[in-house]
Amino acid sequence: MCGIVGYIGDKDAFPILIKGLSRLEYRGYDSAGVALISSKNELNVYKCKGKVADLQRFTESKDVSGTIGIAHTRWATHGEPNDVNAHPHYSSSEHLALIHNGIIENYAVLRKQLESEGYHFRSSTDTEVVVFLIEYIQKKNNVDLCTAVQLALHQVVGAYAIAVVEKGNPDCIIAARKSSPLVIGVGENEFFLASDATPIVEYTQNVVYLNDEEIAVIERNKPLRIVDLNNVTVTPEVKKLALNLSQLEKGGYPHFMLKEIYEQPETLKDCIRGRINVEGTHVALSGVIDNCEKFANASRIIIVACGTSWHAALIGEHLIEDLCRIPVEVEYASEFRYRHPVILPTDVVIAISQSGETADTLAAIELAKSKGAFIYGICNVIGSSIARATHSGSYIHVGPEIGVASTKAFTGQVTVLSMLALTIAKVRNTITEEKYLSLIKQIQELPERMKETLKCNEQVKDLSKMFTYANNFIYLGRGYNYPAALEGALKLKEISYIHAEGYPAAEMKHGPIALIDNEMPVVAIATTDSIYEKTISNIQEIKARKGRVIAVVTEGDTKVCNIADTCIEVPKVSEELCPIIASIPLQLLAYYIAINKGRDVDQPRNLAKSVTCLLYTSPSPRDYAAS
Repeated sequence: MCGIVGYIGDKDAFPILIKGLSRLEYRGYDSAGVALISSKNELNVYKCKGKVADLQRFTESKDVSGTIGIAHTRWATHGEPNDVNAHPHYSSSEHLALIHNGIIENYAVLRKQLESEGYHFRSSTDTEVVVFLIEYIQKKNNVDLCTAVQLALHQVVGAYAIAVVEKGNPDCIIAARKSSPLVIGVGENEFFLASDATPIVEYTQNVVYLNDEEIAVIERNKPLRIVDLNNVTVTPEVKKLALNLSQLEKGGYPHFMLKEIYEQPETLKDCIRGRINVEGTHVALSGVIDNCEKFANASRIIIVACGTSWHAALIGEHLIEDLCRIPVEVEYASEFRYRHPVILPTDVVIAISQSGETADTLAAIELAKSKGAFIYGICNVIGSSIARATHSGSYIHVGPEIGVASTKAFTGQVTVLSMLALTIAKVRNTITEEKYLSLIKQIQELPERMKETLKCNEQVKDLSKMFTYANNFIYLGRGYNYPAALEGALKLKEISYIHAEGYPAAEMKHGPIALIDNEMPVVAIATTDSIYEKTISNIQEIKARKGRVIAVVTEGDTKVCNIADTCIEVPKVSEELCPIIASIPLQLLAYYIAINKGRDVDQPRNLAKSVTCLLYTSPSPRDYAAS
């Protein structure tokens, strides 16, 4: 979502802040701004609607001097995207400036209270309420800035990562977090502050990340000090980044999304490495093995996730029920947390999130923990909030995903779920040795199968030209491929802004078939599997109504290719693993249609991404147990 950057040291802050904001552009935003304490000890705030480049042009004639500052890219929640609602926000007297990620749920109550004290607000945001409240408390109680922040946050309900600077105090930044990530980079006589490590990595490898309800007092030429809301001192724990600057560059590709699609053969190698033995006879996730009794005796598994991770969860449901014979329910975390679900101590809850910071998923975890369930996390970011909140879990190890539309994280999540299901099935003795060894071998071969699949790039690129101006798409799949169809439709919606829907192929005749005509493109995943013939029948229903069918088929297919308008071949793999391979042409199709339409594929409109690239090496386990 929104991006935070801060700097204090002996260098000019403005260039560092602007470069940092540029590094955070992938998160999605609609305005940008900076606050600097100048060499004249003035607190200058500059902000505008638009991109970081617009902010640079806006500040060309401004005083951007100073060696301390904070900066922000905003994704609108409260109040439309405009100059006034952009961050940073001044306090009433303009002695404080604050930036904020997250949502203040009780802002309306706080705003009304402050208005009764004579305060007049300039913006429509929830953020401005926080900076006004801090100043009100500071003046009323005659306390320093850190104490005022502590007292103010005791009254705040919601999620936040904030940073505050004060006119007349050019040697201090106060930062705090709750349910929104915040990372502090520790350099030589300088500190960096950011939502994630991407703006920090080129300056220092040493980072400290704040935990919920912790406040960082970042002072010039002094050690970093961390306290909680009750002023109890917390000892900072410095971690080493394993994130390379090259991972944050496009590497010759025109967009991060295309780069990340093409990275998948290598990222799957990293995902699998260390989890399958050299002989290829045994797969083990240590996070499962260390808690094998929980999984062996689970009465039910509940998987909670959002967006693309929810689609991966649906595939996980198939895998676990098929291979482990445990009932599985898949829930949108955003719904699960609000509907008073029945959760038993014998349940295992698996939480899936690329970033490990998805707020709804974190809330679902806390709810399930309060009911006594065992919580297992699957995420990409080492040390993220979900990794710390769960009892155990697995990292997908696919590296930072900069494109807002998820690609390699999806295939990494499904690969980990496949290995998780095999590990549990072996513990429960619900899989034959032949099936077990066959799936292990095919998982090991996935990177090569991915490389083969990517050879369809030119075919898909040409195909996309035929459908660039379609207004609607339907994606169909059955069994394991139904969630892959949902994911393909989501990719197209996210980056091309074309309306697309995914359906189980057999459900077409129960309503959606009314939409079919010669203007409706239908993408059907029709690989050879246990319900291949059924899928062919569904495609024939589409063709009988003059629908235009693009089929993803197993190489060498003849039946579907005699019916469909176009076929994209993928290598043959077991149906359990087919969604991993079938997702590649769907990702490419969405990408090229969006490019043909002139869309910004890395930063699609209205979307935001929480990606905390906090990857450190000490330690760097394949799986984890939360402390």
